[in-house]
Amino acid sequence: MDFLPEFLASSWGKEFVAGGFGGIAGLISGYPLDSIRVRQQNSRCGSAFNVFRHVVATEGPLSLYRGMAAPLVSVTLQNAMVFQTYATLSRAFDKNIPASNPPSYKAVALSGTAAGAIQSLIMSPVELVKIQLQLQNKTKQCNNPSTILKGPIDVTRRIFRQEGWIGIYRGLTVTVLRDSHSHGLYFWVYEYTKEQLHPGCRKNGHESFQTMLLAGGLAGTVSWISCYPIDVVKTRLQAQSESKSSKYRGIADCFRQSVRKEGYNVLWRGMGTTVGRAFITNGVIFTAYETALRFLYRNNDNDHTNVQSETAL
Repeated sequence: MDFLPEFLASSWGKEFVAGGFGGIAGLISGYPLDSIRVRQQNSRCGSAFNVFRHVVATEGPLSLYRGMAAPLVSVTLQNAMVFQTYATLSRAFDKNIPASNPPSYKAVALSGTAAGAIQSLIMSPVELVKIQLQLQNKTKQCNNPSTILKGPIDVTRRIFRQEGWIGIYRGLTVTVLRDSHSHGLYFWVYEYTKEQLHPGCRKNGHESFQTMLLAGGLAGTVSWISCYPIDVVKTRLQAQSESKSSKYRGIADCFRQSVRKEGYNVLWRGMGTTVGRAFITNGVIFTAYETALRFLYRNNDNDHTNVQSETAL
């Protein structure tokens, strides 16, 4: 019964909860654009608008949220872990800097890189399930209902039955390659940009909502641009349904085949959709994260004051 108050009273507990809150807000705000991005990456279906129009006309608008259950369940843990790991390691890399001062930009980049690599252990299987569901076209399966994937649990069972644990973690290596450097850049751009927009805010924590939205949006945009070709390869590898009939034998083979058949432009297909989604989603993530963190610290301070008052009485 006393675990939750003690958990929220600790700095790492606040980081964990605020990170999860930010992740949920970001997922809900950007998921339809993510569904469009995945379809663009795995086919030659054209512009984002054409994909949107075709999906809505043939499968209905709710199909843009297909597969959201898997990341929604995991996104709280994933984002909570990323922000908590980032906050903890940024201090560990800067032991000589007083706690009242913000960590150096070097520590920010290193801790972000480490946090990205660690979170890949969660995100790789989650994104595998999500991609399998997002790419499912119900109109092509109406004559064979047995092939329709009914949800995250059904997808996971089929992968386990066909490929085992190796299948569940298909794409782990390429996910680590994508997330490690992009997260280092992600946190560095956010911290640097908000300090430029609002000098002194890294120390006093008084950045405005506009600053958080712009810095978070720019951080998401830059990090996605830096890793987008890797993400295209990851999507194509995880879109394969069975290892026995795999189209690609690995990361390098997927890259070679994709470029040979469709040209280098394939590595940037869906980039416009991704940039739009990244700006919106990550602006929301950082704003929700910072806002939740402020609320938790303020609430904790009020609780502490109330306890002191009651003790004095």
